[in-house]
Amino acid sequence: RRGAVPARGRTLCLRCHATLQRSERAGVDTAIALAVCALVLLFLSNAYPLVAMHVNGQTRETTLPGAALGLYAQGYVTLAALVFLTTVAAPLAQVSALLYLLIPLWRKRRAPGHGVLIRLVTRVRAWSFVEVFMLGALVALVRLAKFSHIVPGVAIWSCALLMICLSALTSVASPGQIWRWVEQSRQ
Repeated sequence: RRGAVPARGRTLCLRCHATLQRSERAGVDTAIALAVCALVLLFLSNAYPLVAMHVNGQTRETTLPGAALGLYAQGYVTLAALVFLTTVAAPLAQVSALLYLLIPLWRKRRAPGHGVLIRLVTRVRAWSFVEVFMLGALVALVRLAKFSHIVPGVAIWSCALLMICLSALTSVASPGQIWRWVEQSRQ
């Protein structure tokens, strides 16, 4: 059975010694700071070009939503929708919902509909594939570098930082931790 979260250290499984629980010392302030940082990085990764390609004297560059629109224009409707959903919509929904939950908790209040939103954040996290996008982008850039001159844009760097920021935010603001913050706000 899951007991109280230890103040320090972690709870281990007696059979396999896997970590079951660990103390989470980060506060709501840290989670809000990471969420705001993720929101800014998400804006930068969608507003600026990912890469610029120089081929035969011509330069082409695209943004992340522009890449999804390009796939749509070429007839890859499902792939375009998947790219947009997993790299733009899901991270935006995750960060927005977390900010909606965390800002009232910071003020010792609860957000209306917090139970539904915590469950929503848990489900949306599974559709946020910034890491997969970054891996695919790096592989594609290495392959394209043989044929043209590739200049990484602001968005590719902000996507890399967004990936790190979202991982830290997921670690700090786990659903269990958010529920503990909700319980603390009741006191």
